[in-house]
Amino acid sequence: MKEKIEENAKDEGKIRQPIVTVAGHVDHGKTSILDCFRGSKVQEGEAGGITQKISFTKYPLMQIKKACPLIEKTGIKMDIHGFLFIDTPGHAAFTNLRKRGGSLADLAILVVSIKDGIKPQTAEVLQILKNSKTPFLIALNKVDTISGWQKKASIKEAIEGQALNVSQEFQEALLTFQGALQEHGFESDLYYDITDFRKKVAIVPCSAKTKEGISELLFVLCGLSQRYLKERLKLGKIGKGVVLEVKKEKTGESIETILFDGSVKEGDEIAIGSLNGKVVTSKIRALHEIEPLSFNYKNRKEASAATGLKLQLASKEEIFSGMPFQVVNNDLEEIEKAFKKEISGEIRLDKQGIIVKADSLGSLEALITLLRQEQIKIVKAGIGPINKVDLINAKANLEINELDAIVLGFNVSLSEDIENDLGKVKVLRDEVVYKLIENLQKWRKKKADEIEREKLMGLSSVFKLEILPQYVFRNSNPAVFGVRVVFGKVKKNVEVMDESGENVARIRDLQLDKKSVDDAEEGKELAISLPGTNFERRLGDKKYLYSDMSGKQFKEFKKAKELLSESEKKALQEIAEIKRKKDEDWGV
Repeated sequence: MKEKIEENAKDEGKIRQPIVTVAGHVDHGKTSILDCFRGSKVQEGEAGGITQKISFTKYPLMQIKKACPLIEKTGIKMDIHGFLFIDTPGHAAFTNLRKRGGSLADLAILVVSIKDGIKPQTAEVLQILKNSKTPFLIALNKVDTISGWQKKASIKEAIEGQALNVSQEFQEALLTFQGALQEHGFESDLYYDITDFRKKVAIVPCSAKTKEGISELLFVLCGLSQRYLKERLKLGKIGKGVVLEVKKEKTGESIETILFDGSVKEGDEIAIGSLNGKVVTSKIRALHEIEPLSFNYKNRKEASAATGLKLQLASKEEIFSGMPFQVVNNDLEEIEKAFKKEISGEIRLDKQGIIVKADSLGSLEALITLLRQEQIKIVKAGIGPINKVDLINAKANLEINELDAIVLGFNVSLSEDIENDLGKVKVLRDEVVYKLIENLQKWRKKKADEIEREKLMGLSSVFKLEILPQYVFRNSNPAVFGVRVVFGKVKKNVEVMDESGENVARIRDLQLDKKSVDDAEEGKELAISLPGTNFERRLGDKKYLYSDMSGKQFKEFKKAKELLSESEKKALQEIAEIKRKKDEDWGV
């Protein structure tokens, strides 16, 4: 019977299942909501299937009607044959679900916990949905965590029939969430108060735990699909899809994919996109399709969109996750041109900039889009772990612009052979793209300050020294005696003056623990060597020495005083006071 239904659906060939992404913050209940949709069927293994935990669920019309009696009650005509749900594990991994002209997902369900609201991962998903113009609805989950919440026959009745204090808590949480959503550029309302779903995002309060609102969630999903997606869902003839995951096997590559248009069959030749513009071609040696409401695959000779497939390929060339593929029909050149245009359109590089890596094409595109918004330039971009080549490229940036001597990794690992070879190159990695960009900006700000400080200190140095008269090692030519650094950092080759503002000499050498050093910080006691100076005659009655500087240098320090330490600021202030005793306009 099931085979017959599927064959008829294939023959009709008019409208495919909408592809629905379920996304959100890591512990807000994405998978729990999918489990509610699936019911207990998940556990039922099917004979002859290849069992494997995967991230998509084929959801047939029969099950929709069973889980959502509202469809039969309201008499909605359903042209779609079901849904293909994508559960996105970890970070907002659905960024790798792309196709030409936007998102692979026709619709998205954004799962948000009513008490937590918008978290960094939620914000990241909202940004991606906005960029890809994907219509979405919100599953406002965990309403059962509101103290005193009572379950009713429907979620609308539950919202309207709660005790006053419970209702207040719900309304407050809802309004807070709607306000936060507005800040991200989205107007929203409870699903039953919306008249035009194109202008407002529908919010469906629900609980994966008590199953409240789950039927309504499906109902809104069906309504949106029927009303707004029919044109988009028309099925073409040529098989097109996206690579989700690549698994290396002895016999060749095995890829988990989503077929979003047309059909494919065993023996077909497919072309898969790559970053360098060359396509990888391969024959399909074996084809397995995901079973409805199951984590099992079944061997097939042919499959039609939209569906989840596991393809065994003859090719042993490297294939990357997130790449588009298409069935070849004497049109390899056209496909290669189209893929090249599609991928290079998303990944435009600059002549100068940072190096970025991500785990898939879609993740890379999302990262690049967000970096562009922050005006950050990118010189190289790639997929997969951070490797030696990335480090070499980043090291080359040390000569051009130190702020670009960084490799940014979005959801990727470090190749084992490079961990001890980073040198002055900075590597930043994260699974949340916003955190990654935030950390990059913090690092660049800190680095820019360091560079500026180095330039500033190249002009001179700011310090105050206390003379230790009990440690005079040589009276003259040069005078060698002990000092303690009171403020700042003393450096070699810097001019010093006494406490009345008279220049003494340029420091020839500094010795700490009998070793020559270039500088010494506050609190250190060391020996200082001043040529052309007689200690007894010139410094016998003096208590302090300071770094000597011109009024122009002082102005430079003052302009960049946020780069100075507190003790350097104190020394600078004392230097100014000394100089102004002779010239009240000094450094003004």
